[in-house]
Order: sequence, then C-alpha cells, then structure tokens
Amino acid sequence: MSDMDVLDEKSNGGPPMDIDEVVSVKDHEAFAAKHMPDLGHDVKEFTVYTWKLKDWKKLDKKLTSPEFECGGHKWRILLFPFGNSNAPPNDTVSVYLDYADPKRAPEGWHACAQFALVISNPNDPTIYTVSHAHHRFIAEECDWGFTRFSELRKLFNIQEGHTRPTIEDESADVSVFVRVLEDPTGVLWHNFVNYDSKKETGFVGLKNQGATCYMNSLLQSLYCTRYFRKAVYEIPTEEEHPTESVALALQRVFYHLQTSDQPVGTTELTKSFGWKSLDSFLQHDVQEFNRVLQDKLESKMKGTVAEGAIAKLFVGKMKSYIKCVNVDFESSRIEEFNDIQLNVKGMKNLLDSFRDYVAVETLDGENKYQAEGYGLQDAKKGIIFQSFPPVLHLQLKRFEYDVQRDAMVKINDRHEFPFEIDLGEFLDETADRSKPWVYKLHGVLVHSGDLHGGHYFALIKPDPQTRWLKFDDDRVTPVTDKEVLEENYGGEPLNSHPQNLQRNQVRSMKRFTNAYMLVYIRESLMDEVLPPFKEEDTPAHLKRRLDEERLQIEAKRREREEQHLFLTAKVITDETFSQHEGFDLATFDEKNWPPSELPTFRVLKQETYSTFKTRVAQHFNYPESQIRLWVLVNRQNKTVRPDTHIPENEPTLTVDVIRNNMAARQSDLRLYLDVSPEPGKPDVPPGSIMIFLKHFDTSKQTLHGISKCYVSRASKVSDLIPIINEKMRWTPGTPLKLYEEIKPGMIELMKPKLTFQQSEIQDGDLICFQVDISEKEVHDLESQGLYSNPIQFYDFLQNRVMIIFRPKFEEPDHDHPEFSLVLSKKHTYDTMAQKVAEFLRHDPIKLRFTTTHAANGSPKAILKRSLNQSIAEIISPSYVNPSTTVILYEKLDVSIVELETKRSLKIIWTGVHNKEESTHSFLLPKTSMVHELGEHLMKQVTMQNSGSAKIRVFEVSKDGKTQKEFTGSEMIGNIPDPVELYAEEIPWEELDADDGDKVISVFHFSKEVSRTHGVPFKFVVKPAEKFADTKRRLQARIGVSDKDFAKYRFALIQAATFKQPSYIEDEDTIYDHKFAPEDVLGLDHVDKSGKTRTGTGEKAIVIRG
Repeated sequence: MSDMDVLDEKSNGGPPMDIDEVVSVKDHEAFAAKHMPDLGHDVKEFTVYTWKLKDWKKLDKKLTSPEFECGGHKWRILLFPFGNSNAPPNDTVSVYLDYADPKRAPEGWHACAQFALVISNPNDPTIYTVSHAHHRFIAEECDWGFTRFSELRKLFNIQEGHTRPTIEDESADVSVFVRVLEDPTGVLWHNFVNYDSKKETGFVGLKNQGATCYMNSLLQSLYCTRYFRKAVYEIPTEEEHPTESVALALQRVFYHLQTSDQPVGTTELTKSFGWKSLDSFLQHDVQEFNRVLQDKLESKMKGTVAEGAIAKLFVGKMKSYIKCVNVDFESSRIEEFNDIQLNVKGMKNLLDSFRDYVAVETLDGENKYQAEGYGLQDAKKGIIFQSFPPVLHLQLKRFEYDVQRDAMVKINDRHEFPFEIDLGEFLDETADRSKPWVYKLHGVLVHSGDLHGGHYFALIKPDPQTRWLKFDDDRVTPVTDKEVLEENYGGEPLNSHPQNLQRNQVRSMKRFTNAYMLVYIRESLMDEVLPPFKEEDTPAHLKRRLDEERLQIEAKRREREEQHLFLTAKVITDETFSQHEGFDLATFDEKNWPPSELPTFRVLKQETYSTFKTRVAQHFNYPESQIRLWVLVNRQNKTVRPDTHIPENEPTLTVDVIRNNMAARQSDLRLYLDVSPEPGKPDVPPGSIMIFLKHFDTSKQTLHGISKCYVSRASKVSDLIPIINEKMRWTPGTPLKLYEEIKPGMIELMKPKLTFQQSEIQDGDLICFQVDISEKEVHDLESQGLYSNPIQFYDFLQNRVMIIFRPKFEEPDHDHPEFSLVLSKKHTYDTMAQKVAEFLRHDPIKLRFTTTHAANGSPKAILKRSLNQSIAEIISPSYVNPSTTVILYEKLDVSIVELETKRSLKIIWTGVHNKEESTHSFLLPKTSMVHELGEHLMKQVTMQNSGSAKIRVFEVSKDGKTQKEFTGSEMIGNIPDPVELYAEEIPWEELDADDGDKVISVFHFSKEVSRTHGVPFKFVVKPAEKFADTKRRLQARIGVSDKDFAKYRFALIQAATFKQPSYIEDEDTIYDHKFAPEDVLGLDHVDKSGKTRTGTGEKAIVIRG
C-alpha cells in the first residue's frame, strides 16, 4: 500500500536545482530540493510517505491515510477527494497534513514542520501537482494544507506538455514530504496568542507608551544588571511620591518586573521624569537618555549606602596623549568615560573599531608638535585606555552626518561583534593586568528601521546560566545565538534565499535591523555584577507599599466585576434640601454645574426593600416607623421630582424592582427621605399633597430650600401664607408672593385665590416665596445689578457657570492665586474683568485673559477686550462639555489697550564679558526699529568706562553655537514670537579688527558638543598667534578667574565632518584653520548657569523628579 523512506537530509536542502529540470517524485532528494526552499532552520528529520489510491470516484468524501512517523511525531494525510465543505463541491481536491493523535500528545505539545503535498501519476512519477507550506502544529491547529489543492478536472485530464493525466484509470499516488525542524527557542512560527512570557522565560516585558521602546530596551538591560538593580533599591525613598521621584518610580518598575506576571507599565516613571504624554511619543537617543538617567540617580545616591555604585559599574578611564618621538617629552590628560562611541563605517568588526579608536596619529613635517622647551618635534598623538569598567556600554555609531546630503543618515553596514572579546591590547602598559581583561557579551540593543523612526528591542543574557532572551516591549521570548549575532550585524544577509522572496524581490535585501549598543561584562567580575538576587535585596517598604496597592487594585477589580449586581441609591434629606441652591431638590446632571453631594448607598439589586430601609433608618438615626422613602422620577419636562412613596407592605419587593417599575430610565435610584414629625402620628390626611418650599431672599440674594409641607388639594394657594410666616417666624400677615417652579425658564407667579387643584399642583411640586417688596426697593435692587424676584434669580441659575481663573505664567501663589468665580453666561467680558479685578485687587484694564484647550488646559487664544463678548461666547463651543472652564490671567503693568498697538519684549544683557547680567523689559510701538530698542536699553545698563559704547542685539541660533545678529533696521512688530533676545557691548578689539584678522564664533558646552550652555559670542583671531596667547585674550574677553579658566578645554567644532571635536593644544595656531562659515570654537567647561540648551532642534531629554 505504501513505501516510506526516512532520509537524513542536510539542512540546506541539497544543491539548488534548475527550476525547469524534470524531476521525479521518487527522487526524494532532488524533489525536495526543487519544491521545498531552505528556511534556514536545522532539520530534525526528513520523511517521505506515499499513499496509493484506486477507484478515485468511489472514494469516501473524507479519508485519512495510515499513520507514519517523523521527528518523534505521528502524522497522516487527510484527503477530501471531492473537496472540503469550504470549497465548491465536486470540482476541487482538498488535502492536508494532519497531526495523527493530538489528544494523546503531552499538554502544550507543538511541532514545526515544512511539508510538500503531491498527487502524482502512479505509472509516471514526473507527472504531478504539488504545493508546499510550513506550519507550527499545535492542539488548536493540528492540520494544515490546501482546501483548493487542485481542480478535479485538471487532475483527470491530460495537461499541456504531458502525455497522460495525473489521476490515470482512477488511480493516483498521494505523497507528503515532511521536514520536522528543530525549534531550539520553542517559539518558531508562534502566533503568540495566549503566550505567557513569565511562564516561558521567567521574565516579563514593559508596555510601550507610544515611542518609548528605546527606553524599554535600556531599562530591561539595566534591570538585568543585578548590581545596578540592587543599588537602585538602596536609595532611600520611603517618604517620596512615585510620580515625583525618579528613584522610587524606577524601584517600582524593577519590583513589578520582578514580581508581576503581566507586562509592566512605565507611565509613572515617565511622569516622574516630568514628561507630558507627548514626550513619550518622541523617539530619543538611548545614549543621551542613559546618561541623563544615570546622572539623576547618581545625585540621588549621594550620601546614601548606594553612593558611587554607578561610577563603580560603568565608569572607566582613558588617556589622551602627545608623545615626542626623538625627545623624552609627553603631554597627556586622563578622563573618565561612561560609554565608548565606536565607528561602524569602514570597520569589519568590533576589534577593528577599537583599533581605529586607539589609532596613533603622527605629527610630522608641517604638522610638528611644539613641545615645551624642545621646540618643534615629531610626535605621536592618540588615546589609550587605562581601565575599562566592569559593565562596558559600547555605542555603535549607526547614525552619522553625511556631508553630501547635509543630513544625518543611518549606517546599515555589516559590523560583527563576538560573544567574547579580550580588550587587553587597548590598555596602557601601566594598567593592572592581574586579572584578564576578557569581556562577555551580556546585551545587544537593536534598532530596526531608518533615521526617522523604527523600533528598538533588546537581546539580553540575564546571567551565565540563562539562555539569551529577546525583550521586545511587552513580550519576552527565547532566541538562538544566530538571532543574537548574525541577524544584528547589519549589511547584506549571508546566503540570502531568493526563492523565499517574491519573484520581483530577488535582489538581495539590505538589512535595516542592526545593533546600535552593546553591553559587555568583564568575565572576572561576572559574579559581582550579576550576583544571585535575594529576597532581602528588595526594600521592605517598597514591598509593603506595592502589596497594599495590589490588594486595593484587586478590590477595585472585584468591585468592577460585581458592579452589575449592585446599584447606587442617592438620598435627598430635608438637610440637603435646605443647603441646595438651584433647580429641583438637588442637582444631578447639569451641564455647567457639579452635582449635589448626597448621602449615597451601594445596594445589592436583589436586596429586599425592608432590609434597605432598615439600613437607611440606622444611617440617619431614625426609628423605621418614622420614615418613608419617595422615588424621584424624571418628569417629561426634564425636571426630577418625588413621585410616589415606596409601598411598605410587600415583603418580597427588591430594590431592583423598585428602580425598574417606579423610576424607569434611570441608572441609579434617587430617593427622598420623608420624616414624619413624631413617631406614631396618624398618617397624612387623605386628599393632601406633599409640596416643597423655597425662599428667595432679596437682601442676601440667595435661594434655598426651606422644607416640605402637606396641603389639601381643595385649599387655596393663599392658605399657604400663614403656614410660611409661622415656619419663618415672621410677623403674622407679612405679605408674600408665591411662584411655581415649573422647570428652568418657566417660573410663574401663582394666583392666591385659586385652589391647589385648579393650579395643577401635584405631589413633589416646588413653590418659591419671597416677601413682597415696594416699587422703590425693586428699583434700588435692579439699579445695583441685583435680582428683585425669583424669576430673575432662576434665570441667573439657569445661565450660571463656574470659571476657574489660573495665573498664565506663574505657579499659583499669594500674589497670583488660582480661584473660581460664578458668572452668568449673559455677563460680558467687562463684567468678568471687573469681578476678577475685585478679587485680585488689580486694575481691570491691566488684566489680560487667555482661553484654554479643554483637553489639557494649555493656552488657546488671548481674549480681545474690544469685542466685549458674552461669557457664553467665551466658553463655547466646548464639545467635550467640561463642568468647569479654565481661563488664564496675567497681571500687566500696562493697559491692554496699549498692548494691542505695542510689543512687549525682554532683553538679556550680557555686557562686554559675555555674562548674563540682567534682564530688561520694554513696551514699544510695534513700528519701532531694533536700533531704537538698543538705544532704550543703553539708558538702563552700565557700559564700560572707556568702552566702545556700541550695542549689538542678537538671537542665538537653534543649535546654541552662534549669534544671529540683527541689522538694527528690523521692525520689532515683525520679529516672530516667541523670541529670546540678547544684547552685548561690542568690545574695541572687534571694532578695531583689520582685514588680516578673522572674526569667529565661540560657544560654551559641557563634555558633549550638543550640550551647549551660556551665550555664544564673537571673537577676533589674529595671524601667527599661538593658542597659548589666544587663550589669554579669550580669558580677558569673558572675564574668568585663573582658577576657573585652568579647567577650560578648547575645541574646534567643524560642522561639515560631524566629527568628535578636535581639542586644541597651546602650540596650535587656529588662525591657520580654514574656517568654513559654520566652524566654531567651543569652550568645554562645566555649566554653572543651570541653563543648558541642546542643539539641532531636537528637544533635549530632561528628567526632573
């Protein structure tokens, strides 16, 4: 019935065959080579199984072949000779490879197989139809193949180029070629549905907040450096708040990575950096992020047991030197480093990059070195390492400046790195070699994509015993050595398989996925850097705090899950009514007003009314016999009023039934607590209705609930007057006016002679009263902008809005408070300005207001006083319907009328010595020229006694390296906003420079060219002047003490090469450098101003907490 071969096949599938060569199904090697492309995985076993079939047209609709074995699994062919139900019946053949007995396989089984299914002519094995696929067979997907393998008529008829059909005399051979592949990681072709990182690897991932994968890959690398994790845990943080303390937030992320079985969030951490959500969507440079984070943690570790941990782990020393060849003279400087930036371009591998880094440059011929006391000498210049840190961070320079394109580009060239590297050859002969300088690869941080984006992930070997893992945001998976090294070298893939690609993609593809940072750990210190992590290494306070939070989250989750079993009951009492100022008995869903705070109960829907009533009685401290509860309903006219009281005599009545039957269309239950004056008093007389009374007090301009009372339907409205006078303890006979509160915008004066029935008053209606006042009193109130009757006051209530006023530029304080005012939508800008001015005790004409975006409170538009808009126009259109609007205010020194024609500008004065001395504000007509601004400034600043008395006004370029000078004839109204203006006194030296001198730009930076600070300035360079003399003039120009100036270093920064800065020696003559327009001199020194800038228009990474 069948013949079966088990072949030991080489994993590369034999020599590639010419596509059109005729091969026989019986020639298993050749057939597999032609029809089964090499997928680049090791083959565990290769088997071919053939199933001979006769009487095709009499076959069952579905049949399976006998089982065969391959790769330790049992398989069979599943055939639908006339098509599966998913294919059109009777015109298609469906055929699949089927895992024979999935139910008996061990739990969690899987098999990765590549296979080709073939139907061939039993007499001529070169006539066949074939399809191939590969699949991860699992319990949920245990057969895989082709529903439309072939049309039946094509198999039964002779096809072009053949002499006989595939199925001949209703007989055919159905064969399957199976390669079961090795799956060393266990995740080959995994669909990651229900994948559990913790279970498979012992680690969990980090969630991506937008573009924070660069941060996630670094955090995982730092987390796996256990000595670092331990040091972070040692920072005392008991008293701190996670969104304000980077140290605590990082401890929490590490603790969650340690204990959670779900991916961990980093929002708290980025909040502690002081980042808004937008910052999380900007991809930053990992090296910069790492440095800023470590600086921050280092300062937090000062004075604690963790002090010095970061330097101990990550800091090494290097020496830059110039050594004379013929005389015994050496000039050198030792520096610390946290990471090393290595060239990728033109380098075959990591050793080449290191050799390039320490390459020696020869200074000879015209380029000789001026050695102190020896004159011009041949010399060698270079860098040599004195020590490498236990954990070595290597930054591969994948991003470089391309002069031709005048842009940054990504270098995707191939660059190899090893699992182990000996760095001994790069160390100074004086270095300590008692232990070898052999380093083991611990982490590879990978970037996939181009310059403008892409994705970052990390490959880490957490310790020598653990396998390599891939940390890709929220998923952690095992990986092979090939995935760690070969796949991240970049360049062209080796032995790329064109047959895997679409025909038109045969050109070999350049890889965009490659390593940009490597982490190596010194082998001899491996046990110190990666010590076993013990329970007591986690701070007890952190564990306690997070366990409590976990319990709270769990309780909240349970509450959410059980939410559908409960409903909320809100209870209005006589007390809450007496404090309520507004429509109805309480505020529920008003657009511009917060809801009333009412006693609230969470009630099981199935709880009986009698149990619930007992709870309410106990809560308010009344005997049960003294209270009744009324259900409030939404009336047709949009008011919410008590409708009927809940019947007392139905023992099975549940709270849910009450809500559904008595208060339809409400998600929660709203109730009124009706307390009878004394227990056991007879029931309310029949025919009475319960009404609620409110008092409008003209003198206090308030409207408050008074109480409920019962009246007979047949009695007259005027009968209420003596009852009210008695309740209010007023003189009997005090004249009153009564109004019915029908709904907002409909408040009507009642006719005293009509009965309540004629006035259509029912249970739960509201009547508002006021003491009747004379015409004169009405006139007096209205002339002061006050309300003389409830109709006007209700109109105010209907239009009232609460507006929060917040200072625009200052943090709220005593002089710039944040406060709220209640205004009517009908008020105008002037009324608003007047009320704010009264609150702030400031002139209203000197207040300026700015509206805000409802979503995030950021400034939107400055309000123009001249439009005198209404509040309704100012706060609309708000589609998000916030209950409160925020308006920003500024207290100005000038009137806003003047501001509309003038420009307010601030200038920072740096004097003649390039120091930020003072800031001056000016308000000048928009048509003024910049030179007029300079003249105004001269009157306010102190110039040098015998100075030039000339002022230069300038901006600073985006990269912080040069001045952008104004000519003086620009109109200040045309300078774009926002702008930072500077001015300095021009030194004589610059004014006196002759044609032979060069005027260059000088700027301040700290360690890295992009970390600029201070204010750039101009400086004169003279021909044939040695730099030692140039330095003296520079010192005089910026007025720095000898002690400080000794710490300065000087570098030429060339824009075109985007190289590391070349530091200048005393013997150099910088005049001889051919200055391109963007070339500048950089002063490298510590920033004492605290005003770091960063260049190239990209925002610097700032971590505040």
